[in-house]
Amino acid sequence: MVLATAARAPLRAQTSAAKAPAQPSVVDRGRYLAQAGDCIACHTIPGAKIFSGNRPMPTPFGTLYSPNITPDRETGIGSWSADDFYTMMHTGRSPKGYLLYPAMPYASYTKVTRADSDAIFAYLRSVPPVRQASREHDLRFPYNNRALLIGWRTLYFQEGEYQPDRSQSVEWNRGAYLVQGLGHCAMCHTPINALGGSSQEKAFQGGLIPMQNWYAPSLTSNREAGLGNWALQDIVDLLQKGVSNRGTVYGPMAEVTFNSLQFMSDDDVRAMAVYLKSLPADQGPASDPAEGPLRADVNQAYSEGRRIYAARCASCHGAEGRGKLPHYPPLARNQSIGMSSAVNPIRMVLNGGYPPGTRRNPMPYGMPPFAQELNDNEIASVVTFIRTAWGNRGAPVTAREVNELRSATVE
Repeated sequence: MVLATAARAPLRAQTSAAKAPAQPSVVDRGRYLAQAGDCIACHTIPGAKIFSGNRPMPTPFGTLYSPNITPDRETGIGSWSADDFYTMMHTGRSPKGYLLYPAMPYASYTKVTRADSDAIFAYLRSVPPVRQASREHDLRFPYNNRALLIGWRTLYFQEGEYQPDRSQSVEWNRGAYLVQGLGHCAMCHTPINALGGSSQEKAFQGGLIPMQNWYAPSLTSNREAGLGNWALQDIVDLLQKGVSNRGTVYGPMAEVTFNSLQFMSDDDVRAMAVYLKSLPADQGPASDPAEGPLRADVNQAYSEGRRIYAARCASCHGAEGRGKLPHYPPLARNQSIGMSSAVNPIRMVLNGGYPPGTRRNPMPYGMPPFAQELNDNEIASVVTFIRTAWGNRGAPVTAREVNELRSATVE
């Protein structure tokens, strides 16, 4: 009996070991975290070799070019150590000691833990090296003087890893870590001032993305412009699939979903949604456009816009703007339609577009462009109608606003 028991013991151990889930390697974990940080968006020109750099990033101060971060020893980061990489992520300084321009989101990446930084570095060391020198930045004077970054950092940079809030759940803290850190969501969804900085007091309250002519909406719980009345699953779907019962991602956010969010785990995306849902409401607009006096030209635009909508839009979005979920988003009581900025609805009517093809929505439905079919006055009229019909409380749109966006880069 003793011999029989001894003989079976190893078999039980093997069975138990076989059932244990395989732990991801450091490189695999680093790949996942690099996707969470959307590193490819800045460091890879579409169609070029991954992380080979030199992607132009237009700014109000000139054009920056992302560096090569492949493990090539001469032109990439092949000669860096894990300490060098963590110092860059944590402090915004290169191994040679010079200050990085804040287009590199080190103000967010400083929150990344040492373990996660090391994993990302291990992954970057595993990709094929590319021998390609990084281009010099093309910045106007005096912005080409890196010494000025000392002042910027004093105003807008606070160094330090994310510290968990022990009054919140593990899930909430995981979401906060991802949103505030690798996700660097505040970089677009916070108003940016003339110095290229943003204040913590206005974090996640939404703002115009410089040079891209897209408006990143508020992520706070403001019920007029944020996520206050969104169901948690709708936030999850928008982040992970690119479409939900409340809206669809286009423009820069579509790229974020395509490159990054669709590859994140269900648990991590839900944690992000839990954190975002908890953000306090920012103050709404000082005045409600819907309460302003109606003008004759606005009434005329509304009437013309209703006619155009019935002819061009109602077949997909419905006569009452309710949409056809989830592929044709609702326009009635849609916060993104009625925001203080009309940039996004104008651009969608002008340029159309597709949400990203994702693993959970591989064949997205798109919207056709109307820039060649409708003139500035007609587009202004239909956007005015959409922004003021069905309970929407947006302000009217002018033909001048439409004309200014006709030349906006479509990317």
